[in-house]
Amino acid sequence: MLIGVPKEIKNHEYRVGLTPAAVKEFTMHGHDVLIEDNAGLAIGFDNDQYISAGASIVDSAEEIFARAEMIVKVKEPQPDECKMLREGQTLYTYLHLAPDPKQTELLVASGATCIAYETVTDSRNGLPLLAPMSEVAGRMSVQAGAHYLEKAHGGSGTLLGGVPGVAPGKVLVIGGGVVGTNAAKMAIGMGADVTILDRSLPRLRELDDIFANQIKTVYSTIDAIDYYSSKADLVIGAVLVPGAAAPKLLTREHIANMKEGSVVVDVAIDQGGCFATSKATTHQDPVYVVDGVVHYCVANMPGGVARTSTMALNNATLPFGLALANKGPMQAMLDDPHLLNGLNVHKGKVTYKAVVDALGEQLGLEYMDAKAAIQM
Repeated sequence: MLIGVPKEIKNHEYRVGLTPAAVKEFTMHGHDVLIEDNAGLAIGFDNDQYISAGASIVDSAEEIFARAEMIVKVKEPQPDECKMLREGQTLYTYLHLAPDPKQTELLVASGATCIAYETVTDSRNGLPLLAPMSEVAGRMSVQAGAHYLEKAHGGSGTLLGGVPGVAPGKVLVIGGGVVGTNAAKMAIGMGADVTILDRSLPRLRELDDIFANQIKTVYSTIDAIDYYSSKADLVIGAVLVPGAAAPKLLTREHIANMKEGSVVVDVAIDQGGCFATSKATTHQDPVYVVDGVVHYCVANMPGGVARTSTMALNNATLPFGLALANKGPMQAMLDDPHLLNGLNVHKGKVTYKAVVDALGEQLGLEYMDAKAAIQM
């Protein structure tokens, strides 16, 4: 198979779809790989490393999209990239379609086979291709929140860890999954007073076992969100409904009732955000203020630590990518129901129900079962 890796073009996105080490795995299996010129240079992967791994360097994204049978990226394709996709071509990347009608419309029109990292599953009901970036984003969320709590950056001037004689800052983590767990680890490490809200009692028990008396675990109710958000210095939005738009758990009233100079970090922003006041921002312009509360809603948070993120992502995506190349996309998905769960769009059909639930009426979409779609 001929695999193409274009340079990412989203604002301040320096990650790359394949590392040189991953390229070598593909070439050792007999596949050809095209890398756009300097696609990985910003994070220390130069053209010579890719050539040594067996790749060919091409001058433009247009050539990648024109020639490659499978496109491997990191972030969702931008409109100009969507328009270069074609029927018979496979796109393997993050998509986050539910809150993005424009991208969905363009991918449907392309006729391409579009596999979303974030909806591929595993035997433990996990999301193995989302997990590495969730780990990164969870850890970064507290790092970013602590930064913007500094007075010079718009915050209240609170040090999360406090000092002897001064109480630590209060961190509220909404959602006890991968993002929330990693956020809690960082917040605990800084010495903060940490509370996690979740609606799964088994998960709260697991978190209690993991962290013992280092955190407070609270069942998530409207009343609990009311109370703990009003006391928090930093709120981390860490909820996820796989493939679907995130629920709005902090209302405008919650934000208005928070302390002046407190900070909210919405890690769910790729799926539309879990705060009513959230809107996507960039690494170039990461924050804005609503009712005195600093909002950090960067849509590609892991891109801020692009080298670490790229290597962590490749560790997870490589086995599925090799299966797609070795067997061909259709056979690979028929052989692996977990990879099949990653199929979101195929030949103009939307094959992930949560996307149709979110956008079907707006775009006139009808859901088609993924297996039926690839067998038609």
